[in-house]
Amino acid sequence: MSISCVIVIALYWMSPEVFLPAIQKGLTGTNTIRSVLVLYFITFLQRMMEKRNQLSGCQMAMNGLFNNRRINASVVPFLLGCLPAASTVILCGPIVREAIGDNLTTNEKAACTSYFRHISEAFLPTYNSIFIAISLTQGKITAGTFVLAMLPVVAILFLSGWMVYLRRVPKDTGMAIDQSKGYYLKQLVASVWPIVVAIAIVLVFKQVPVWAAVVIVVVLNFFVSKFSFEEVKPFFKSAFEGKLMLNTLAVMTFSQLLGASGVVELLPKYFGMLPIPMWLVFALLFFVGPLMGGSLTMIAICVPMMVEIWPDSLLSVFILCMSMTYIIMQIAPTHICLTLCAEDYKITLGDLIPKVAPMAVVATVFVFIYFFVLRAIGL
Repeated sequence: MSISCVIVIALYWMSPEVFLPAIQKGLTGTNTIRSVLVLYFITFLQRMMEKRNQLSGCQMAMNGLFNNRRINASVVPFLLGCLPAASTVILCGPIVREAIGDNLTTNEKAACTSYFRHISEAFLPTYNSIFIAISLTQGKITAGTFVLAMLPVVAILFLSGWMVYLRRVPKDTGMAIDQSKGYYLKQLVASVWPIVVAIAIVLVFKQVPVWAAVVIVVVLNFFVSKFSFEEVKPFFKSAFEGKLMLNTLAVMTFSQLLGASGVVELLPKYFGMLPIPMWLVFALLFFVGPLMGGSLTMIAICVPMMVEIWPDSLLSVFILCMSMTYIIMQIAPTHICLTLCAEDYKITLGDLIPKVAPMAVVATVFVFIYFFVLRAIGL
């Protein structure tokens, strides 16, 4: 990432007046500081949950409820991913590894962890990009309409992951079910309540930042799980993952430099020259833009244009474009979660991204089919 930053500066002939503020914002900007804080406190919470065997308890509870490895490896990361924080992927790793076992390679397990953890980001309006995009439709698409229309896409994303990888994982966990469903349900609640409470705080109290919600949960867990200060004292140091912190700073800086280059703003002009349907032009813009670190820029530029072009049939194009943005982010090196997941599995982005790509390709094919269905019924 650091080498890429240098290449971007040289490639676009960026002057110090342009690249120095971008670097400063990448290292000390609000989003960067929030990302680092959330990473630290979620890692701290992970240490606490591991100390009380809550993560392994979650796995056992899911086994008791469903006795299905595939559900454990997909649904649990999806639910944990409802917490809008990049470092949530670190909590998902141990659960996915335990569920899949030796049935997939390390790179494939990492791909499943990242892919299923992010499905919630495709449709939940709690994520900033979705909220902004909906608000720019001038009321033509509401949050409720968007969520409802995206449910088939959510099903598509799960199906794609199951088709590519999880079908190779045996369903049966091999665990002897010797307790009632109620017992395992209580065990599940006892295991995952810190994450559920953090998600609830973010959803209910929209002004509370994610890092603050996690801090509240850390304090609650200290008392609920009856920790002593001596138990948590080592976590203050071990939760500071230096390499992950540096990766976060590098990715955020790279993204800021790409944005400062001005290339994202030029994309609509050049794609508009292509001899292809207008809906495909917008789909390509929302596909390529996030690779340049400019998903929010694409949304700000293109959504108002979409409203003008398709005033009566906006939904189908809007769903297609938002799906494209989501899918490309699953293989974009500027996506900080991929870096965190790769580090958690002790692999490189070069190992991870090619394994996520097949799921992204399958999902893209199904999304286009869904788009044509929506167009056919006039939406």
